Amino acid sequence: MKLIEGGVCAAKGFRANGVHCGIRHNRTKRDLALIVSDVPAAAASVYTTNLVKGAPLTVTREHISDGVAQAVICNSGNANTCNANGIEIAEGMSVLVEKTTGIRARDVVVASTGVIGQPLSLEPIENGMPELAAGLSEKGSEAAAEAIMTTDTVKKEVAVEFTLGGRLCRMGGIAKGSGMIHPNMATMLVFITTDAAISAEMLQKALSSDVQKTFNMTSVDGDTSTNDMVTILANGLAGNTPVVAEGEDFTTFMLALNTLTVQLCRLIAGDGEGATKLLECTAVGAETEEAAKISCKSVICSSLLKAAMFGADANWGRVLCAIGYSGAQVDVSKIGVSFKSSAGSVEVCRNGAGIPFSEEEAKKVLTEKEIEIALTLGDGPYSATAWGCDLTYDYVKINGDYRT
Repeated sequence: MKLIEGGVCAAKGFRANGVHCGIRHNRTKRDLALIVSDVPAAAASVYTTNLVKGAPLTVTREHISDGVAQAVICNSGNANTCNANGIEIAEGMSVLVEKTTGIRARDVVVASTGVIGQPLSLEPIENGMPELAAGLSEKGSEAAAEAIMTTDTVKKEVAVEFTLGGRLCRMGGIAKGSGMIHPNMATMLVFITTDAAISAEMLQKALSSDVQKTFNMTSVDGDTSTNDMVTILANGLAGNTPVVAEGEDFTTFMLALNTLTVQLCRLIAGDGEGATKLLECTAVGAETEEAAKISCKSVICSSLLKAAMFGADANWGRVLCAIGYSGAQVDVSKIGVSFKSSAGSVEVCRNGAGIPFSEEEAKKVLTEKEIEIALTLGDGPYSATAWGCDLTYDYVKINGDYRT
């Protein structure tokens, strides 16, 4: 299992591209992405639990109900949510893919991201499709990753290489996500491709299981998006014996998927709107997995704790406070807290009470770009990890004029 280059095009038989078609006013920013497989692929998705859902999610759910897809089209700059003709537009995007690539509209995953409630026209998408399709390339992951960005400041793409049944397999993904991130299934938009052969049923099982420990444990601002979706396509071109049941190969596939998604979670959290620091909260020693997950996610969601991390203030009481109101069943008298970074480690709380520590040393630790908040909850067997970011002045600035 190793990280490789190539992003969403690392797997055999996948090509991608991204162009500016005119949805976004800034002509220097790409706003339309396309990912295609040379052959039909097994497909699985998870979607936002927000009752207000973007029209593309409804269309995608219907399109992959047979477990098959061959392309992904995504626009940025407009969420196509709360629009009277949203379904028509999303279906129209699928038809445009069919016209320019020959891939059945029925086999297209559709996604949109951007402003909610703003009408979306098919005209710019139609005008951009010839260039988009003509430029599809095995080196197109970066262009596609750029085209799905909104307030993101960095492109997010990861790929891994692994072996199934003696065959070399690859898996790659791109993601967008910076604000409105507090998922309850997955996060913003993530597109994953693999050349491994695996049934649609096992693919869905793998994805649904993985997001519980990865994307569901990521939060930037406490807002669950209307357009959250994670989709994975597996075209089988690696030639391994298809994974159709649990066993050694399925375990390996799950490990590859988790390796990829953890890296994407870190990229998303670290690029939170206005953020200057990636926060990773680890909890060990919990009596139940649920207690571990609830505790560490509550910590990275605490606005007070996030603000303290921005100021490099070792205010560990905010950590215990967040655990205390989280609902997690823990013994407060056993809680320990340490702050860690590349600058060192400082223990600030033991057995639910403060201990002497150097504020100067703590400041040094918390000034780094990546901070680990390490929790010990007792001597239980369970652990969990959550990812977030600090809360800065710029978060308010960005969202104060998001539309204008």
